[in-house]
Amino acid sequence: MTNLKTLEVWFITGSQHLYGEETLNLVAEHSKAIATGLDSAGQIPVRVVYKPTVKTTEEIYETLLAANSAENVIGVIAWMHTFSPAKMWIRGLSILKKPLLHLHTQYNRDIPWNSIDMDFMNLNQSAHGDREFGFMVSRMRKNRKVVVGHWQDPEALSQIGGWTRAAAGWYDWQGAKFARFGDNMRYVAVTDGDKVEAELKFGFSVNSYGIGDLVALINAVHDIDIEKLVGEYEKMYTISDNLRRGGADHSAVYEAARIELGLRKFLEDGNFKGFSDTFEDLHGMVQLPGLAVQRLLADGYGFAGEGDWKTAALVRAFKVMGTGLEGGNGFMEDYTYHFDPNNSLVLGSHMLEIDASLASTKPSLEVHPLGIGGKADPARLVFNVAGGHAINASLIDMGNRFRLLINEVEAVEPQHELPNLPVARVLWKPLPDMKTGCAAWIYGGGAHHTVYSQNLSAEVIQDFADMADIEFLAIGKDTKLDEFRNEIRWNDIAYK
Repeated sequence: MTNLKTLEVWFITGSQHLYGEETLNLVAEHSKAIATGLDSAGQIPVRVVYKPTVKTTEEIYETLLAANSAENVIGVIAWMHTFSPAKMWIRGLSILKKPLLHLHTQYNRDIPWNSIDMDFMNLNQSAHGDREFGFMVSRMRKNRKVVVGHWQDPEALSQIGGWTRAAAGWYDWQGAKFARFGDNMRYVAVTDGDKVEAELKFGFSVNSYGIGDLVALINAVHDIDIEKLVGEYEKMYTISDNLRRGGADHSAVYEAARIELGLRKFLEDGNFKGFSDTFEDLHGMVQLPGLAVQRLLADGYGFAGEGDWKTAALVRAFKVMGTGLEGGNGFMEDYTYHFDPNNSLVLGSHMLEIDASLASTKPSLEVHPLGIGGKADPARLVFNVAGGHAINASLIDMGNRFRLLINEVEAVEPQHELPNLPVARVLWKPLPDMKTGCAAWIYGGGAHHTVYSQNLSAEVIQDFADMADIEFLAIGKDTKLDEFRNEIRWNDIAYK
């Protein structure tokens, strides 16, 4: 997983030579203080690096060109301390490829009522300097994040921090590789899509690999390595005696470890950040890869089943964005409903592959039959997911554009034991309510596969969609179905 502290955003302040050396020295002093404050703020997980004040067209262009070229720079924060004539910014903004945040702030929080004079006014012109800059960015139709507030304001710091997380997820996608074992699940529509357009739009590539290439690596795994990994399982998870060494069903756990080691080697050798598979194309494998997928997800890989490469890539991006935060991000599926009018719920789960990082308690390693796939009984981790606020997100190909759709939900603690359902699971209430949330999701074309996030906000996901320059639709506590349907209609016109 990406260490976010190795990533940088550049703090760039705009001014001009009109104000003289003394004023420009103060601009630089204040800019350094703000950049240092942002860099040390706990809400911001990446480095914030001060850059010298830009005062001319050439300085702006060279600084933004350098930001494009710097490998570990994931974005730029721009602030106009004084007035910075925005025609100077045209050439630089036209070549900027990194995400942009416009911080509408000022060095001083309060007006010094008794001492304010025209010297103070000439120095502290952000109120209208930022408007000049904002006009040009709008005129150029460039996506950016605008954060308003004093640079020490916790709410503003939280917004900046969220934006840097989105920028980290976007950065991680550039040049990322995702493996697709086999093809899409036969006849399924929503999990398929245009991989060429995705690479053009998102920067990651998806290519298919024969299952035989993976099986060859699985079969080449050494017994001593399998034994070592099985020992790790026995320490990490609750496991019954029949699955331990010498137990009647130990061979299933042994085979699951073999699959994990082979799959992990394939991903590491190919420098992949995620993968998908389909149970319709696993020739040569003894069992479906349940436990292996759950553990790889917990280690930061993206995954989705049935060939769903879009969700696999989105899982990876969410994991990067959520790095260091309490809670997890993982593959999920809306599986079945509880339509009690007084307590409507969605049961989220999947056949085998729910992310172990979502577990609220120590997972139980179990082996059970699986009525699909035609393979031997697979090993899997069984656990409940804790209650609390969460988001479900779906990346879908609408033909003429990609759409990122989210639904905010409230997960609830398990209300029943579910003794005959040996899979990982979570219960949630869609916002604003079951009927509106589900109907809006269907009107929006959302997939049955999602990314389930316990630690990312709707605002962060919107920032991410803006960086990708794709359509974003949110279903939450204030959603009204008629307004949501109108938003879809307006978007259809806008994207045509």
